[in-house]
Amino acid sequence: MSTNNAPNPGLLAKAETLVEALPYMQRYAGEIFVVKYGGHAMGDPEAARDFAEDVSLLKAVGINPVVVHGGGPQIGQMLKTMGVESRFVDGLRVTDAETARIAEMVLCGSINKEIVSWIAQAGGRAVGISGKDGRLVTAEKVQRTIRNPDTNVDEIVDLGFVGEPADIDRRVLDTISKAGMIPVIAPIGIGADGHTYNINADTMAGAIAIALGAARLFLLTDVAGVLDKDKQLLRDLTPSKIEALREDGTISGGMIPKLETCVHAVQGGVDAAVILDGRVPHAMLIEAFTRRGAGTLVGPD
Repeated sequence: MSTNNAPNPGLLAKAETLVEALPYMQRYAGEIFVVKYGGHAMGDPEAARDFAEDVSLLKAVGINPVVVHGGGPQIGQMLKTMGVESRFVDGLRVTDAETARIAEMVLCGSINKEIVSWIAQAGGRAVGISGKDGRLVTAEKVQRTIRNPDTNVDEIVDLGFVGEPADIDRRVLDTISKAGMIPVIAPIGIGADGHTYNINADTMAGAIAIALGAARLFLLTDVAGVLDKDKQLLRDLTPSKIEALREDGTISGGMIPKLETCVHAVQGGVDAAVILDGRVPHAMLIEAFTRRGAGTLVGPD
């Protein structure tokens, strides 16, 4: 019997992938996905192309992606180039007026427009904005209390122009999304005092996800997700499980604030938050459209 008409195995596998993805596409049609894009994956051209293709595909199948990007390494490099020394408190960059100016220049003038260009090259349509545009994000000043090791007394540290979202006005995002375009947001906000504030991108993405009632918050970063003590990926977590992992020391360091953002988002009405490795090709699509997923999903208790 002739097998000339037998389907190509590669094409068959692609067809099966589409069939598996279909119910997820139907489930999320019309929903909002907020995506925090950051980490060193932003500096990898191939990973950037994959990311742009992913968000363009999400928009094409009826999902409304909203991108919030970071830029810590790029800001650090520019500050170093310009001879400005960086100081951090609890992972937040102490931001004086000159540092704030440089951060805004890098985030809004360089990184933001580069991501818009990537999406355009992938066939999508994106609009780059910051939290200052249309008063999207009203920020309030952040302060941190730390223990002075010499006096053993708690002291308030002034972080300068570092803020956190106090209010989100979603109208500008709704307008962009309804026009068939993808908002790409730099994590800069404006305070009630008129000053510009630099905002942690994870925190900003979480606040925007809550304000939009997003179905998913994706935090694309440099790690596979949350690992147990045997370095195995934990695929499903809840706020109570996260607290237990924190108490027994399974999670520590930079993963704690990311999980705090996820918990805050879920408790604020987001259906689920996911920590993903942004360096893995198409990790976001694998997470959204397959049964197995690709990272650590945080859902409600």
